[in-house]
Amino acid sequence: MKLFVSEGNPHCLKVFAALEVTGVQCSIQYVNHEERIVPFLTRPALPALLLPSGLHLFSSNAICRYLFEVNGQEPSELGSQWLEWEATVLQPALLQALHMAVLQGKGSELSKVLHSPLNLLDQSLSKGSMPFLTGEVVSVADVVLWAAMYPVLSESSLALDEHKSVKAWFDRVAAIQSCQSAAQKVLQGKGLQGMKSDMQRQPALQSSQCRDTQPCNRSPAEGEDGERVVSEEEMEAAALTWSKGLNTSFVATDRKHPILPQEGKRNILLTSALPYVNNVPHLGNIIGCVLSADVFSRYGRLREWNVLFVCGTDEYGTATENKAREEGLTPQQICDKYHAIHSTIYKWFQIDFDFFGRTTTEKQTEIAQNIFWRLHKHGFLLEDIVEQLRCENCQRFLADRFVEGICPHCSYPEARGDQCDKCGQLINAVDLGEPQCKVCRQTPVIRSSKHLFLDLPKLETQLEQWLEKSTSTGDWTANAKQITRSWVRDGLKPRCITRDLHWGTPVPHPDFKEKVFYVWFDAPIGYLSITANYTENWEKWWKNPQQVELYNFMAKDNVPFHSVVFPCSLLGAQDNYTLVNHLVATEYLNYEDTKFSKSRGVGVFGDMAKDTGIPSDVWRFYLLYVRPEGQDSAFSWADMALKNNSELLNNLGNFINRAGMFVTKFFEGCVPVMALQQEDKRLLALVGWELQQYILLMDKVKIRDALKHILNISRHGNQYIQVHEPWRKIKEGDTERQRAGTVTGVSVNIACLLSVMLLPYLPTVSQTIRDQLNAPQSCINTMLQGTGTFVCALSAGHRIGTVSPLFQKLEADQIEALKKKFGGQQPEDEPSEKETTLQNAASAQPAAAPAPAAAVEVATVNGVDPEKAKQLTEAVAEQGDVVRALKAQKAEKAVITAAVAKLLDLKKQLALAEGKSPEPAPQKGKKK
Repeated sequence: MKLFVSEGNPHCLKVFAALEVTGVQCSIQYVNHEERIVPFLTRPALPALLLPSGLHLFSSNAICRYLFEVNGQEPSELGSQWLEWEATVLQPALLQALHMAVLQGKGSELSKVLHSPLNLLDQSLSKGSMPFLTGEVVSVADVVLWAAMYPVLSESSLALDEHKSVKAWFDRVAAIQSCQSAAQKVLQGKGLQGMKSDMQRQPALQSSQCRDTQPCNRSPAEGEDGERVVSEEEMEAAALTWSKGLNTSFVATDRKHPILPQEGKRNILLTSALPYVNNVPHLGNIIGCVLSADVFSRYGRLREWNVLFVCGTDEYGTATENKAREEGLTPQQICDKYHAIHSTIYKWFQIDFDFFGRTTTEKQTEIAQNIFWRLHKHGFLLEDIVEQLRCENCQRFLADRFVEGICPHCSYPEARGDQCDKCGQLINAVDLGEPQCKVCRQTPVIRSSKHLFLDLPKLETQLEQWLEKSTSTGDWTANAKQITRSWVRDGLKPRCITRDLHWGTPVPHPDFKEKVFYVWFDAPIGYLSITANYTENWEKWWKNPQQVELYNFMAKDNVPFHSVVFPCSLLGAQDNYTLVNHLVATEYLNYEDTKFSKSRGVGVFGDMAKDTGIPSDVWRFYLLYVRPEGQDSAFSWADMALKNNSELLNNLGNFINRAGMFVTKFFEGCVPVMALQQEDKRLLALVGWELQQYILLMDKVKIRDALKHILNISRHGNQYIQVHEPWRKIKEGDTERQRAGTVTGVSVNIACLLSVMLLPYLPTVSQTIRDQLNAPQSCINTMLQGTGTFVCALSAGHRIGTVSPLFQKLEADQIEALKKKFGGQQPEDEPSEKETTLQNAASAQPAAAPAPAAAVEVATVNGVDPEKAKQLTEAVAEQGDVVRALKAQKAEKAVITAAVAKLLDLKKQLALAEGKSPEPAPQKGKKK
């Protein structure tokens, strides 16, 4: 990265402070105030940050955000609001104040100009108990606001007696050595006068631009009416780009398999977390992994990157064995059945894998065992005795995910045996309070077994060196960085890589021949074996870090295994493996106000979406619109209907349909001649800017945010049509008819651009639009090149096809019926999840065990009350949902504590009804 700055520029102070505070490595070049750094702007714009991709950031706030994100500190919602307030409210007031103080010598009037925004800031700071704007530590919002105000507030002429909270906060930030250093570099100790040469180039801002408003949802470049201000230079540049037309030399080629890395191309190896084969994926699974990866892979191909997108089902492990017992099938039959189900679901959702494989293959065994032996050879494996939980009722050791109990860290009552869903801490299953076998609900006992461990502490230095490079140069989401840092910060411990199971990749070591590899050692190797089943030249992707960039897509719970455990396996193998460059993790998507549950009929699962009658593109749109990028989000039927009807139907679909219909109705299906006026050029500039933002965000895998810029373009288009009324002008004189033609021609070309930008999100709709417009293939590869190229793709005389509506309204009664159908109302004869567990308890016995009826008979002899146990099982499930809902709603601590206490009491009653001790089993010893 390279940062271009100029001395005395107040905006440069912000980015210097952000650079100093974050410690991000970046070369700096001082340039003249008049130097034009950003190639597509005709006016100077400083500071400017040249990114490794060749793109430029030229908004000081955007640069600051970027630097903090590179450092793993994505702004919170409150932080984003403060940044917007600074840009739209504080900044105009400060620029006017600086103009008065530096150029007019009216320093005594500063307090009058700044009184209103300082009042608002002071009130906000005085209400909170936090030392900084958003919390206990300095954030990008603190740095930006402090740097913006530093030139004024550091001058003694402006007293802050009335704004004590502002003064205390300002002094607190100013005391940070990094901020002091930044101020010295920019102002050179000259104070306000150090800014004189820069200020002389700036026009004075009118006081009407300084408004006393709260932090709002407007962008920094918006004017009074909320619309972005466009300069004359931007309009002319946009018109020049428009006139260049399509790249007619482009020759469309279909993907040819196998796709292999190419010299001189950007080679992208893209993986989506392997979905586990024992269940049907729900909407949260789909958006968290495969859909997000699909959007980015489609976008990469539009950018003419050489992309290979692989995925497949993760098929080994205890969960598969249990599912096979439940359904009376062999593990392989279960894998075959659910692999087909997954494949069908992803095809309906239009997930465009280059190859969708599976882990139960000879290649998986071959590659996993090869990595194992290399780790063994290089001394990165340990042997140790492990105390494990064994269910005597089921006659087997329990995998971590099949144990549930009280978290030893936060007391969450439904923590799994490997990790707590509430606090995120990793857990040894033997440390759980009141552990239960999730299959039969019996209390397991502790037994010893010898296992192999990956010596993570021995690999820690190598890992940290690699992480430092990968996280600083790649696009890791903030949560991925934070989760990884917490793992490394706490110190790595040896990680068990073997399990006492039958269904898995066999361990080739003779002393462990009865064991298989633990799924989290084995499963990520599936990426390699799936690629190997796709092409015999798989090593050109996986042992080629010099040529290949690896993107991993997943939900946040998978992060440690992709950022620590799997990279350590590959580093220890010492075989030049390609390690992840960009780790993209989402938060969780919930269903309405609860969690998805197949057994309770709550939520939409992949195999159900098709039956709703709602097209897959609409599902894709809404899931991407609410994609949980920075925080958990929720699927809502009401909101889905609202977004479909307002954004797809009334905004996007309405604009594209009107543009096409005007060509058909008024110009006999041929695009009219376009004579651009200033208003048209202004629209081209606005659309071009939105396109640039779209590319900037998509390059950074900000998929949800980029989608908003598509919708902004159609909003601009609708407003343009509404203002110029081509349906009226077409009925008037020649001049007005020509004006109607220009508006129609520009609009239909915007529709063509939208079809390209939509392709990664709504592939079927995108193709439909291009078919209706009879758009040339070259439009796809012209528009998204470089920083974005909005050209006239449909020139005068181009004949379009038949235009028809793209979307349908979702009616209230239709949505209400779907909400009821997927809200958990089950048929009376359908057992609940807990009832099914009880009924299937005996089926978890070895093959020679008696039928379930015999198990019930034994329970009765032992004094168990099956009916009461059934009722209490349902009560425990319901109360568990109550606890989860309260936590999701961030209810008061006392309310949550009371709900948890009730849940624990119900669990004790259930234990008694099942003839078990209500007290937790004694927990003795850990790994020896």
